[in-house]
Amino acid sequence: MDRRSFLVCGLLPSSLGLLLSAVGCKNRQVAHVLDRDDQDMVGSHAAGAETWKPLIDESVAKLLGRQQRVLQTVSHQGAGGLPMSRKRVCFLGVENKSVEEIGDFKEQIYEHVDTLINHSETFSMISRRFVEAGLREAHISPNDLFVPSNQRMFTTVMEQMQQPFDYLLFAKITSGTTTSNKNNYQRDYLLTLEMVNMNDGTFDKESAMLRKGYHKSKLGIAKHY
Repeated sequence: MDRRSFLVCGLLPSSLGLLLSAVGCKNRQVAHVLDRDDQDMVGSHAAGAETWKPLIDESVAKLLGRQQRVLQTVSHQGAGGLPMSRKRVCFLGVENKSVEEIGDFKEQIYEHVDTLINHSETFSMISRRFVEAGLREAHISPNDLFVPSNQRMFTTVMEQMQQPFDYLLFAKITSGTTTSNKNNYQRDYLLTLEMVNMNDGTFDKESAMLRKGYHKSKLGIAKHY
């Protein structure tokens, strides 16, 4: 091997390494911790914290506020103004009927709703572990609970576990998409909570909506507004 060939062969691995290193630097991912007063990041392709948190806060506040007023009225009329005991709620999970896969936010939504209700003065939540165990023991799914015989079976199982409840709670996510052109579209996200009274079969429903716009630039970079 002559000296020129030796230099070329020797420099190639070094040059290739520098090139790969430079490419790696351009694709490097970094992160930072958000402070409490920092706004949530906005998802560029799908809903994120900026969408789900406001929807949960609004829908839970409206539903519990109305139910609390109803219960306080009934309590004053029938119990001579005695303090009202907290009503127990059996939360049966989050159903996603939207066009998007919500991934790990499904668990976040459940936990956020659960926490907000537990912090209220009127309602308390049954542990999710008991709810899931009761459904397995009764061999039914949440949607089956609208059949009276299944509802009685599930209620009996929960009472045997010393977990009686006064209300069933369901949560559902839906979405609607309006396309302006191939690069712009609006998506409306709706979170609906439905609470069923086990004593008389009446139900209350509350929803919250958030609209979000998406725009794709000519360079193929997705944006939101």
